[in-house]
Amino acid sequence: MPVIAVSQNRRLTDYLESVRRAGGTPLEVGAGAEDAAAIVSRVDGVLLTGGDDVEPGLYGEAAHATFTASEPGRDTFEIALVRAAIAADVPLLAICRGTQVLNVALGGSLVQDIPSQVTGALEHSIPEPRFAVAHDVWVSRGSRLWTIMRETLDGESLSVNSRHHQAVNRLGEGLEATATAPDGVIETIERAASRFCIGVQWHPENFWRTGEFRALFEHFIEAARQTRPK
Repeated sequence: MPVIAVSQNRRLTDYLESVRRAGGTPLEVGAGAEDAAAIVSRVDGVLLTGGDDVEPGLYGEAAHATFTASEPGRDTFEIALVRAAIAADVPLLAICRGTQVLNVALGGSLVQDIPSQVTGALEHSIPEPRFAVAHDVWVSRGSRLWTIMRETLDGESLSVNSRHHQAVNRLGEGLEATATAPDGVIETIERAASRFCIGVQWHPENFWRTGEFRALFEHFIEAARQTRPK
């Protein structure tokens, strides 16, 4: 089975189970354990998980009053993990904070606080229950996400949960926004030059019991299965 490096956070169970259910073998990785490039050289895919805020200095801004720092060393490690995965064309799935890390790693910036910086913003932070639908996202027809989720889509609309107060602002190099919330907040980014590189702002891993986003994980694992000859 493909080995998937899963970045550590404080609540990993649903991420690990989603990888297993889709046919992968999760490997927890974190800052200080091993060089990011060395990790990428021995896995078949990379999954970036949720968590606290990316350090704003990494994209040239001062911290907003709502800034909450992540675990020490996590930003630097995960940015290195992104760059190593893209350089080696190893499939990458980024979730919530992971999407923000992906964008910053490629030179993009973030909306630091949606409620105070996005006019007419929807509620994007509904912590419990973790599988509660918060809002719809509008998916670009023909995008990779649209292709993966087309049997679940209601036209071009997808219902998602949501637990984030930050979002992608200026897109990183080579990235494209392929889904937005009705308030204009970017909900999905993709890198067309990669075999598989998708970041989503919601938490598909919370639905492993009911399977609404199983196709996303299955396509990720299938891409990982093709990373190198076995």
